[in-house]
Amino acid sequence: MSSVRLRKEIKRRGKDPTEHIPEIILNNFTTRLGHSIGRMFASLFPHNPQFTGRQVATFHNQRDYIFFRFHRYIFKSEKKVGIQELGPRFTLKLRSLQKGTFDSKYGEYEWVHKPREMDTSRRKFHL
Repeated sequence: MSSVRLRKEIKRRGKDPTEHIPEIILNNFTTRLGHSIGRMFASLFPHNPQFTGRQVATFHNQRDYIFFRFHRYIFKSEKKVGIQELGPRFTLKLRSLQKGTFDSKYGEYEWVHKPREMDTSRRKFHL
């Protein structure tokens, strides 16, 4: 986890988030590993968003970094919509994916990031 910005550190943020369940947006999780990670993030939230709260949690995958943002959308007119960041925001980098429940000693890994082998190409990404 890096680039953590708390709600109070974000300029021009909206009012406090409401108790409504947010919509979830998963961008660019296209590979087999990406689908697994996307399902994992989606399972953190209930599957019945409350659209009246107009809140959106976004997980965006870009160059194997996962950016998280929390917004509220605001209707400016019938055809125009804006977004307002509520916070927090942070960036994630996947180091490993373990099969089953977490077991640091005897766990079996589905995927492990190997920096010296995997970071040699700027065009090949895993998520």
